[in-house]
Amino acid sequence: MMDVKPIQLDGRTFIATRVELPKTNLLIVSNDIGYIMCAALDVDVLDEKLADRKVIAGRASGVRTIDDLLSAPLEKVTKASDVYGWEAGMIGKEALLKLPD
Repeated sequence: MMDVKPIQLDGRTFIATRVELPKTNLLIVSNDIGYIMCAALDVDVLDEKLADRKVIAGRASGVRTIDDLLSAPLEKVTKASDVYGWEAGMIGKEALLKLPD
């Protein structure tokens, strides 16, 4: 099953996506600029093999819900996300709110 819905963070709209897979869920919160995701996100692939795309993304581990993802510290972020002040250890919601509308 897949669930996609808008969510509000401090008056700003983001899209929350949850994909149920066998024994795991994929969790993503995004806007048109960037996204945060569960540990299924391979930041190294984005930085090394897809560097020319300058993907703005961050990964959090141990999350089971969208709320968990929003409140968890990002364990790793892409190099391109530096432009918005993202850094490892930042809470997911804080990172998203640094993105432009």
